[in-house]
Amino acid sequence: MRKSLFETIVAALVADESCNYFQQRLDATGLPGFLPEQKVTCALRMLAYASSADQMDELMRMAESTALETLKVFCCSIRRLYGSEYLRKPTKNDLEALLDENEGREFPGMIGSLDCMHWAWKNFPTAWAGAYQGKEKEPTIILEGDFGSYERVEGAPVPAG
Repeated sequence: MRKSLFETIVAALVADESCNYFQQRLDATGLPGFLPEQKVTCALRMLAYASSADQMDELMRMAESTALETLKVFCCSIRRLYGSEYLRKPTKNDLEALLDENEGREFPGMIGSLDCMHWAWKNFPTAWAGAYQGKEKEPTIILEGDFGSYERVEGAPVPAG
């Protein structure tokens, strides 16, 4: 994340009048508590790296309960501040642009991400039917994009190298 984007998010959270959680306050001992930057860093690390709240204790000296509260307040605040702009349903023009862009990548009809996809598996072994039956009506196999350069079958051994 660019530093300027991080600073913009921190400033918006501190200025948010409906929630004063990200403003620095005094703790129970009268000492200054966590800086807004520390709280935002904690939430972003938990989201970006799938870090546990317990890891925040080791990395940032933030108690597990505080880290969890910080994450919850961060997510709610970001949704309230930016939801109407970034979390809205796509318009018809947005969908057409996505379809055109992905058709140029030779994925016609794809709107979603290649990060993790369910692809129909036409000639699957019938003995495995239960393991590959999900919400789709037909058996599917999950493909996961790894480093954006190749797909591998989820659950299959990763090639050594």
